[in-house]
Amino acid sequence: MTAEPSAAHDSKPGIHLPVPPPEGFTVDDLFSLPDLPPHTELIDGSLVFVSPQRRFHMLMIDLLVNGLRSTLPDNLSVEREMTVVLNHRNGPEPDVSVVRAEAITGLEQTRFRAEDLVLAVEVVSPDSEARDHDTKPVKYAAAGIPHFWLVEMAEGNQQPVVRTYELDPVTKVYVVTGIYHDKLELSVPFDVDIDISLDALRQR
Repeated sequence: MTAEPSAAHDSKPGIHLPVPPPEGFTVDDLFSLPDLPPHTELIDGSLVFVSPQRRFHMLMIDLLVNGLRSTLPDNLSVEREMTVVLNHRNGPEPDVSVVRAEAITGLEQTRFRAEDLVLAVEVVSPDSEARDHDTKPVKYAAAGIPHFWLVEMAEGNQQPVVRTYELDPVTKVYVVTGIYHDKLELSVPFDVDIDISLDALRQR
């Protein structure tokens, strides 16, 4: 069922939010409802709206995208803030995704499938902490995305911290493979060598 906008659910005058259908929203709704805010996500049939982001969030995404692209194999592509369809009730938007090159269909593309991804990255914000820590990793793992990174700003010194995870094919859960503070150096899903120091972040 497709939801219809209704003034009865307005949070502010002039802002028209859609009325949730009894069974929740679907991915089709996510891409067809008019005037949804940019970067709206679909989690368990509910629309999730993004709050204004800290500068750390923007700079960290830039740092990772540029670093990943510097060693990226030809058969992969780095994408930022693109919807990934996990199933009909879940369409999250990882901050960074590494996808298989054959999944690229053109400049008007709006989404990827879970099976297109080899890596999903979430940069934690205050409003997304619970989703990034608890909800999204479970869903990414269940969908079979092989690698997941969780990026946070350390309290106090504001140092970027990257936790890397790999999917256990037997249990279908992520297993932590490393915690990185100054240099992100990995051999999977491909060779990665990124300066994630605070100085590198501030130079963006």
